[in-house]
Parts: sequence; C-alpha cells; structure tokens
Amino acid sequence: MSAPPFTIRIVSSLAEIPAADWNACAADETGSVDPFLDHAFFLSLEESGSAVRATGWLGHHLVLEDAAGVIQGVMPCYLKSHSRGEYVFDQGWAEAYEQAGGRYYPKLQVSVPFTPATGRRLLVRAGMDQHLARTALAQGAAQVALQRGVSSLHVTFCMKDEWDLLGAAGYLQRADTQFHFENAGYADFDAFLAALSSRKRKVIRRERREALDGRGITIRRLTGAELTEAAWDAFFAFYTDTGSRKWGRPYLTRAFFSLIGERMADRILLIMAERDGRYIAGAINFIGRDVLYGRHWGCIEEHSFLHFEVCYYQAIEHAIETGLQRVEAGAQGEHKLARGYRPVETHSAHFITDRGLRRAVADYLVRERGYVASAIDELAAMAPFRKAEVESE
Repeated sequence: MSAPPFTIRIVSSLAEIPAADWNACAADETGSVDPFLDHAFFLSLEESGSAVRATGWLGHHLVLEDAAGVIQGVMPCYLKSHSRGEYVFDQGWAEAYEQAGGRYYPKLQVSVPFTPATGRRLLVRAGMDQHLARTALAQGAAQVALQRGVSSLHVTFCMKDEWDLLGAAGYLQRADTQFHFENAGYADFDAFLAALSSRKRKVIRRERREALDGRGITIRRLTGAELTEAAWDAFFAFYTDTGSRKWGRPYLTRAFFSLIGERMADRILLIMAERDGRYIAGAINFIGRDVLYGRHWGCIEEHSFLHFEVCYYQAIEHAIETGLQRVEAGAQGEHKLARGYRPVETHSAHFITDRGLRRAVADYLVRERGYVASAIDELAAMAPFRKAEVESE
C-alpha cells in the first residue's frame, strides 16, 4: 500500500502486535512511553470490552514494516460507526453529508479512544528516518481510507509537528482549545498562588477551605499497590454516575480499571475524597514523563467546590510536589482558567475522501482556525496571573 522501503498491513487487535514492538515505536526521544500510547493501555481497552466492534470501535491499526518484516512504525486506528468518545466534534459534518445523500459512517479514527490528550499518533521506532516513516504512515492511512471506501479519516489530538506533516500530505487541519497548568518551578502550592492576582488568590483559598473544612472530608492520593479492587469499585461508581449523565452510558467498563490497575498501577493517581469512612468522590489521573493527565471525575455526594479541589487543585499540588511540568485537565472548560490553567491550542487532521464534502469542510476550518486563535488570545489575556508575570512571558 505504500512505496518501498515499507509495506503496511492492518490488524484488528493490539494482541496481534508484540508489546515490545509497539512500545519501541511509541517511545519518545528519551525512551519513555506516554501512558496513553502504551500497549497495555490499548490492550486493556480491547480486552475489557470498552473499545471493540460491539461499542463501535473496530481495531484497524496500521503496522509499518521494512523489507525484512521488522515493525518500524504503528498507528492506532479504528473503524467507527459513530462519533462518540472522540472530543473532536464532527457530528455536524456527518449530518450535512448524510442530508446530501452521502454515507458518513463508517469512518476511520486515529486516536486514543475516550482520551482527549495530545500525543504522538504516527509512531515510529527510534533510529528510523522519522520523516520518511511518518510520511509513509500518513500516506498509507489515506490510501486505506480510499480503498475501504469510507467518507473520512481523522487524526485527533496529534502533535503540532505531526499536524504540519499531515497538512503537507493533504489532510485538512483543525484546531481547538484546552486548558493546561504549567509548572513554573513553583516550590509549593503557596508559591503558585503568589503568582496570581490578589483577588484570584483569595478565591482559590476560599474554595479549598470551603471544600473540606467542617465537612469531615479527607483527600487521599492512591497509586501503585494502593489501587485495590475496593478503591476501583468506589471510583467506578463515581465514573458511572458521571458517564450516565453525560453520555447515557459510560464508555469504560469496570474490567478496564482492574486491567490497568494490574498493568499500569505506578502510572495512575487516584485522588479520592473520603467522608465517614467511605469514598464519596474521586478523579483518575495518569502520570506521564513530565505531565499529569486528569481524566474522569465523579461523586456520590454533592459538596460545594469539591470538584475543583479533587480535579484541579490536588492535581496542581501533586505536579508541583513531584516536579511534573504540566497538568492537562481534559477537554473544554473555561472555568479552569480562573484556577490557574492556561489556554493552549490542540490539533487534529482530517482526510476527506469525497471532494464536495472536503471543499465544504476546508472552508469551514479556515474560519474555525481563525476563531480559535482569537479566542486563545482573549482567554490568555484573562488569565488570573499577576500582570507583571503575564507581560514578561
């Protein structure tokens, strides 16, 4: 499917790819593997029944091999029958295309299921010509879309350099906004607060105080061997409550949490709120080389500001204490801005096979990218940091 020296084949399950080969391709320049790119994470999604054919996520992973049959690159890809669990919204494109008589689904989705975290998507083994191999993956994926007769191929939450490469390969470029905390070498949480304006500093202190004081609530951070099945049972109840209200049904099964607890315990941080001897709320975070990724939150008791404490302030505090450089708190949420998270641009790339749909989407994306850039500038100006610090950046 691609020009020599590579060939591309497609597999339907991560179990068909040796973990050592996958992770060798997924490793960054330091040899570290992002938790969401780890073979164990994808395999747990499949084996738990979370990202499988029955849920609309049929594995269609691309494997790039050299002339000797050695795996030199991979691309996590799914044949999808819907647009749920992606956090880059194309339902409007689907509706317009189908009203015009087209068939939008199935489509191909290059992503980490249910995970709006930026990371590499064109995964190439160290020592390879990165540009050549990644271009082969980009072109090969487009050829697969054409040969399968699907409407489109979507590469979501990719790195900026991948976005540029995909754009050069004919993919349409899309941008969006998230909010991240950047650790400026703060000694502790108070040092972080000192960088904020006086008014915002007081608000955060009040929110933290009111979330816990007088309510008998204790915050516990669990990782490694502390991630017991009892802790997962409690967290899954929180996650199910939130997922049912947001999506109608939760994306992840209970088995998924047990599997990642077995395989990735040291890369997971559960921040749990306990009252009267039982857990009442919690948030799951994944620990990267220099990033803490906040993912899911839920509760069985409502308490003012407890969501901010568990999801945002505890995450910031943990990042500062452990020397992590950034906290990514998931998709959307302008309310994060007032709590020390800054707006950043995220990227996705889209290969549209139908010429008419491609023209319409391309025109829309030009306007959308302009809006996103302006919105980020406006939001950055509203950041709660003291004016002297903002001007010096």
